[in-house]
Amino acid sequence: MMRLPAFAYRAPTTPAEVARVLASDPAAMVVAGGTDLYPNMKRRHQQPKTVVALRRVQALRGIQWHADGSLTLGAAETLRAVERDPGVEARLPALAHAVRTISTPLLRNMGTIGGNVCLDTRCNYYNQTWEWRRAINFCMKCDGDTCWVAPSSPRCWAVNSSDSVPVLVALGATARLVGPQGERTLPVAALFRNDGIAYLTKARDELLVSLTIPAQGSARSTYRKVRRRGAFDFPVASAAVRVRMDGERVAAADIVLNAVTSAPVVATEAQQALLGQRLDEATIAAAAEKAARLAKPLDNTDHLAAWRKKVVQVEVRRALESLRA
Repeated sequence: MMRLPAFAYRAPTTPAEVARVLASDPAAMVVAGGTDLYPNMKRRHQQPKTVVALRRVQALRGIQWHADGSLTLGAAETLRAVERDPGVEARLPALAHAVRTISTPLLRNMGTIGGNVCLDTRCNYYNQTWEWRRAINFCMKCDGDTCWVAPSSPRCWAVNSSDSVPVLVALGATARLVGPQGERTLPVAALFRNDGIAYLTKARDELLVSLTIPAQGSARSTYRKVRRRGAFDFPVASAAVRVRMDGERVAAADIVLNAVTSAPVVATEAQQALLGQRLDEATIAAAAEKAARLAKPLDNTDHLAAWRKKVVQVEVRRALESLRA
């Protein structure tokens, strides 16, 4: 049985208090649902001396619809609450579907939307027990100095495996952060960098407070996910797609890939290929091919890397076809 290491427990009640604790204690980490941090602690990936619980911070809760049609989600709102909200289901079906594919109902009752956004990157060589990792002399992401996915590489290639992130990026969502220096708002896409270790641009003492999704108007969106077991697995490739039509032609398009690099990938060239075009077979095939060029899967998750790259093209095509229908 894997056991948690010893740690001090803090339970502040405001975002500012959380930020102060994080700023004063470099060995502290926050926990909301604990579905990511606690397993990592058991495997000794992360060993904070202080765990800062967010359960009592009411400012991090809530699903609030605004008069302009936008939505604000408290970062500590459970995944189950998000997927079951009638407004999310009706107005943002891609988000409801993406959240519904995360893990199992039991863990969605515990896990939070903010936790899924900040989900630790994953890799075959990292997400193992301490004894397993010691047998290969550990890896660059934790305790070692070699990325076993690409041993000659100077960086870690662990992948971003969040299901909510590509949808939030495609929908144009923004994140509100609070830290010792105050608060700031930035696009969700700007929260990530393509690095398996330093994968978040959020400062260590900043707290993700909320996520805001603008009104979608007539735009249609969908989410496609590839995984071995449909019941609960992380994605090995995924795509979120949003289009807004002007009559029979595409007026705006967003295509975001995930689980194929260390950060979500915005397929700008593929988006441009759709603008002003009808969603016919040729246009869809061209856009899907351009999007797949950006996928850089390696031997860091389930399935063969070459197959994962091919399936990205298939899933983007299927997503666009479903939006056309």
